[in-house]
Amino acid sequence: MNLSPLQKARYEYSPKLPGMLRNGIAEICVSEGAATASVADQEKIKALFPNTYGKPEITFQKGANTSAAKKQVVGVILSGGQAPGGHNVISGLYDALKATNKDNVLLGFKGGPDGLLKNDYVEFDDAFIDAYRNTGGFDIIGSGRTKLETKEQFATVAENAKKNGLTAVVIIGGDDSNTNAATLAEYMAAKNTGIQVIGCPKTIDGDLKNEDIEASFGFDTATKTYSELIGNIERDANSAKKYWHFIKVMGRSASHVALECALETQPNICLIGEEVAAKKMTLAQITSYIADAVEKRGNAGKNFGVAIIPEGIVEFVPEFSKLIAEINELLAGEATAKFNALPDWTSKYNFIKAGLTAESFAVFDILPQGIQQQLFLERDPHGNVQVSLIESEKLFSEMVKAELAKRKAAGTYKGKFGAQHHFFGYEGRCAFPSNFDADYCYSLGYNAFMLIQYGYTGYLSKVSNISKPAEEWVAGGMPITKMMNMERRNGEDKPVIRKALVELDGAPFKYFEAHREEWSVETCFTYPGAIQYYGPAEVCDLTTRTLALEKGV
Repeated sequence: MNLSPLQKARYEYSPKLPGMLRNGIAEICVSEGAATASVADQEKIKALFPNTYGKPEITFQKGANTSAAKKQVVGVILSGGQAPGGHNVISGLYDALKATNKDNVLLGFKGGPDGLLKNDYVEFDDAFIDAYRNTGGFDIIGSGRTKLETKEQFATVAENAKKNGLTAVVIIGGDDSNTNAATLAEYMAAKNTGIQVIGCPKTIDGDLKNEDIEASFGFDTATKTYSELIGNIERDANSAKKYWHFIKVMGRSASHVALECALETQPNICLIGEEVAAKKMTLAQITSYIADAVEKRGNAGKNFGVAIIPEGIVEFVPEFSKLIAEINELLAGEATAKFNALPDWTSKYNFIKAGLTAESFAVFDILPQGIQQQLFLERDPHGNVQVSLIESEKLFSEMVKAELAKRKAAGTYKGKFGAQHHFFGYEGRCAFPSNFDADYCYSLGYNAFMLIQYGYTGYLSKVSNISKPAEEWVAGGMPITKMMNMERRNGEDKPVIRKALVELDGAPFKYFEAHREEWSVETCFTYPGAIQYYGPAEVCDLTTRTLALEKGV
């Protein structure tokens, strides 16, 4: 296989571990803290997790290893969407496992949770792992989105685990995947299987975090990748001086990616979904907000700019969420077939008008026709609108264009408006992990094995103090139940890990808020450039602007 020079060099990179994990397995002891409680709905969560609820947080320290010596056979899966660094979690897990006992075994189950259900796995050895160290992607064993949530599934996993002599399972995933990890851990404990379950926090969206989990892995690399591209576009916009670029970035449920990219690149506009929801902004208000910036710049002879749009922005707009809910009701059951049988868009438009409330139809009617049609094309398996498919960057571009035409007719807008559209998503999910993510992920995997070795289950691998150099990072674990609350899902109350939204009173948003007016009118673009892997630490080991502001670094 032909390898690029960077690929060869990255295979040889030695990830940095937290100081206490560098002492050698024999010199790592554990310190237990106070008992924990779930973030909300304590009695309900406790009742659902009687065997794993309320356990203490733990921290690893330098000292004599007091764990019981036994052969470990560990299974690992990658679950959900890809995120840079997943391969290093597995590499760190493998290295810690082999450093403890060369006869320990690591099995990688293929295709995510399906691998556990189908007993489809590969046994890792040095050569297998070495081919994936410090690389992006999840191709080492693949991933999947199957949810582990039924007793039948748990029984199958337990049976397959027993067949292979598994002592533990490590689930590398986001909030839903780690919710499944907590539920599986509870099942294994209730059935006295002796099989431990450990989770690792992954998602480029940045919404799996709290006071304990300072960042999910992959967020650093993905946002640096997007920011490089946005910076390149800013440079092009400032060179050509004739286009407004509307850029949609990942983040359906939270706007962390958009905010981080804005902090890195200082665009003219960045929408934050959480602010839109808090202010109950309408589509018209958002359109006017963007158009105001375009008008001011255009009247000053600057007919160019950059606007960052979070993927899930429309779901934060109250009137749009109401419209989506009404459309889902309108096309429930056999109504979808009836709608699809209508001969042309005019007939369908009249069907929609008759079926929506006047308020929702008024919202629908201001949408560009292309977006209107998108709302009625593809449905999810439950028959609902697939909001993630809505091209919100084009939605706001078209609405701004129409608003500017009115202003030009009124004589207030003197500029010219031309738009380009971009969506940055898959470009960042499998990038070569930054040094930060390579180190952080390796540490999470190494640390996950220490949790297994000390007999913990239902815990999330936790590495904190990560705004500091790796030597000062603190390794440990927290019960997954600590992050959970009850939420309504598909008509049922279910225990889930609470998503972390952008905090409007937090330091990252406050910094953005304090500077965005200047950025909107002036050309304050910054150009982060490509991720740097080799060179001075102040360039190569930079953390995100979000984490730096949160920690006051």
